[in-house]
Amino acid sequence: MPELPEVEVSRMGITPHIKNQVVTKVNIYNASMRWPVPDDVYQLEGLTVTSIERRAKYLLLHCELGSTILHLGMSGNLRVVDKSEPLKKHDHVEFVFGNNKALRLNDPRRFGCCLWQEPGEVHKLLSKLGPEPLTDDFFAKRVYDQSRNKKVPVKQFIMDNAVVVGVGNIYANESLFKAGIHPKREAGKVSLKRYQVLIPIIKDTLAAAITQGGTTLKDFAQSDGKPGYFAQELLVYGRKGKPCLTCDNELEEIRLGQRSTVFCSNCQK
Repeated sequence: MPELPEVEVSRMGITPHIKNQVVTKVNIYNASMRWPVPDDVYQLEGLTVTSIERRAKYLLLHCELGSTILHLGMSGNLRVVDKSEPLKKHDHVEFVFGNNKALRLNDPRRFGCCLWQEPGEVHKLLSKLGPEPLTDDFFAKRVYDQSRNKKVPVKQFIMDNAVVVGVGNIYANESLFKAGIHPKREAGKVSLKRYQVLIPIIKDTLAAAITQGGTTLKDFAQSDGKPGYFAQELLVYGRKGKPCLTCDNELEEIRLGQRSTVFCSNCQK
């Protein structure tokens, strides 16, 4: 599943091609996605996309009459192509622009979405989201206060979108390892001092992934069009059974919230 850095790089990739461009045509080839694509999306026709915003893992194409909300789901991607390029299988929604470019949402598993948000309103999918991780609204004391008396494992706690958005499985694994915190430790038993270590690490880990993903943007408007996952030097994720890069202890894997969780029992307490 694309995580926050991948979605942010998608935003960065499509913005130069569609910002301040007029939408000349909206084509909905398959409205049966996670939620039916509403006809309201056709309101974009004839309007200018004034900005492209990311909120959690959602992208919002803003115009004067509202915003189109896009989500990539489990397997989706966005491509910017010449409008004359033939459609690919699983191209479900297309926005054609006055510069002869087209933005296409491709989603084989159809777990993504294309929805509409009225101007001045916040869609129900976005209304209860926590702070963005790379903003000042995400800070240790706030997370510490939210965690009091919480028995849920700290890994699941920091992946809760009501606590903070966009800390997906890869980056939760990596951040907890760097902070030396065992993923199964109860969130309510993590001290303020340890959250003061963890929160900056989460920010740095996500920011580094976004920076690294930016190197893929030169290829964004090519035939493939998607940044995908970036080549990253992951310390624990996907390294079950391999030696810890800090102490050589064998890395272990468990399931938390049905997600793969890799850690070092020696380095993480």
